[in-house]
Amino acid sequence: MARIQTPLYTPHYQPTGAESALIKTNKGLIRVELFGKETPVTVGSFIELAQRGFYQQLKFHGYKPGSVIVGGCPKTRTLGPAQVGAAVRGVLHGIHPGTGTAGYTLIDEWEGNPRNQHLDGSLVLAHGSDPNSGSSQFYFSLAEQPEFDDRFTVFGQTTEGLAIVHSLVIGDIIEDILIEGARKSACA
Repeated sequence: MARIQTPLYTPHYQPTGAESALIKTNKGLIRVELFGKETPVTVGSFIELAQRGFYQQLKFHGYKPGSVIVGGCPKTRTLGPAQVGAAVRGVLHGIHPGTGTAGYTLIDEWEGNPRNQHLDGSLVLAHGSDPNSGSSQFYFSLAEQPEFDDRFTVFGQTTEGLAIVHSLVIGDIIEDILIEGARKSACA
């Protein structure tokens, strides 16, 4: 059986490098400097999705203590926090958090990027096992993890709210993501 190939996306929004994200969660606010100059495709897509409201009410659906907290899957939007946890544990059949996308994929932008370092609080594009398979899902690195630097695109760094990042667990809510310093016409 042939594998369905999701198209690579080129965002309309071109980052200036001055953008930051204010991620509103049920636990509090997280401010992230976005690396628009170094990762223009990833940041451009993230800004477009945020300004369209794509991330509103999505839940964090993946967690590995001391490593990552993962969010951005649209399949979590209609689920309550307990339902996300049940689905992740396999108790809620037919619902698979972590498999949703924005309908496209993005090129990997880690190679040759001097800021591509998994530090505590780094914002990183999550992807599958294939190259160029990231889309809407992201994770926060919960520690320095240089072993991932040549496999995942780091597109931002937490500047405020690191304690909030570390308090997040499966089922916590992304209430909204606001982009500061972006042109209002980021949405195509």
